[in-house]
Amino acid sequence: MRILLTNDDGIHAPGLDVLEAIARPLSDDIWICAPSEEQSGAGHSLTLTRPVRLREHGPRRFSVSGTPTDAVTMALKRLLPAAPDLILSGVNRGANLGDDVTYSGTVSAALEGALAGIRSIALSQVYAKEGMADTVPFDAAAHWGEQVLRPLLDAPFAPRTLVNVNFPPISAEAVKGIRVVRQGFHDYARGSVVEGTDPRGYRYFWFGLHGIEHTPGHASDLEAIADGYVSVTPLHLDLTHEASLAALAARFDG
Repeated sequence: MRILLTNDDGIHAPGLDVLEAIARPLSDDIWICAPSEEQSGAGHSLTLTRPVRLREHGPRRFSVSGTPTDAVTMALKRLLPAAPDLILSGVNRGANLGDDVTYSGTVSAALEGALAGIRSIALSQVYAKEGMADTVPFDAAAHWGEQVLRPLLDAPFAPRTLVNVNFPPISAEAVKGIRVVRQGFHDYARGSVVEGTDPRGYRYFWFGLHGIEHTPGHASDLEAIADGYVSVTPLHLDLTHEASLAALAARFDG
């Protein structure tokens, strides 16, 4: 089984090392292609206004000067001798829960794989404390990662679907188990934009990730993480709101 590993935290991110350790027992044919620098929040973006540069870091280990989607595209179209059987994206430093998946470069890398018809899974390690971005504990992901992945290796994936996995911000021993749950939704009424002044006296604005409240819904990924479970959520790429089709079509009839 050929596995492609990628992420949005960059080729040198500790979560990528965790992902490789999770994947090694599954295969000896592992390729890595990730952004050269952190691309958190890049979503499903492509680099179109400048060239993308490729760098080799070792056997089957590469980085690109672009987004997670660029990395997957480069791997599939230029690097791998044949399509991989599995794409794993992560392990992201931080949560990808609820509607935050629309911003996520981690999820979008898996989405790109799903578009190519490849079984794709995004993995993220939730962390609880502010100011610890460089010291995030990946214990839960490292211990539970293989247990989550093995049942998914031969599970049926519908076309253009992917699986989003999040590990709770607790020790591996404290994790209660694995829940398959739906995507939740955040309350963004209190999302933060932090204002400051740079050394030259100019104002700047920084979008904050903290202070955004959410209300866990019944059987959602938000609730599963809050309860101490690994969350496993199937996602699909069809954003059409079927219930609105007839009502909108009626607006243009006659």
